[in-house]
Amino acid sequence: MPKIVDHDLYRKELLHKSFDLLAEKGYAAITMRQIAQGLGVSTGTLYHYFPSKESLFEQLMEEQAQQDILLATAELERLPSLKEKLAALFEFLQADQDNFFKRSLLFVDFYQEQQREGKVLSDVLQRVCQRIQETIAALLDINDPELIIFILSYIDGLMWSPIYDHKPINFARQTEILTQMLTAYLKPANPQK
Repeated sequence: MPKIVDHDLYRKELLHKSFDLLAEKGYAAITMRQIAQGLGVSTGTLYHYFPSKESLFEQLMEEQAQQDILLATAELERLPSLKEKLAALFEFLQADQDNFFKRSLLFVDFYQEQQREGKVLSDVLQRVCQRIQETIAALLDINDPELIIFILSYIDGLMWSPIYDHKPINFARQTEILTQMLTAYLKPANPQK
């Protein structure tokens, strides 16, 4: 009897396993042959699921973003206040900080490789960022797109801190700072008594 393969599940397993390979070598430096070897599959199998390294990367980033969105939504949507939601968001980020940092480095490497090769930039980064922005806006109940960009830029800065500062981030303090800033910014100009 032939083995029944769930191709979508197998594709997701390959994506999941390829992340560490890409993070270790870098997007520009690794080849599909090296990825296949690292995954223990034939190059033909890898190309069956991913027609190019770019396709593999795009699907990986979208899959990881989707998983993050599902996990963050499950954690934050049940919380009543902005302060509690931000605290949960920062706990979520702290728990997987190394992964987020590696992903950021891969995004930059991918972007630079696209530029070097003179390719039209893939819209994967834009799609992923758009979904994250929409999710954060909905979870924090903030309708100002520029404020969402500010929040995500703040978070990105924290995620990049290992490059320029080797001290651990005090996520609890960063939560307090951001909560105070947002609370003051979102306070009505003329509160009714």
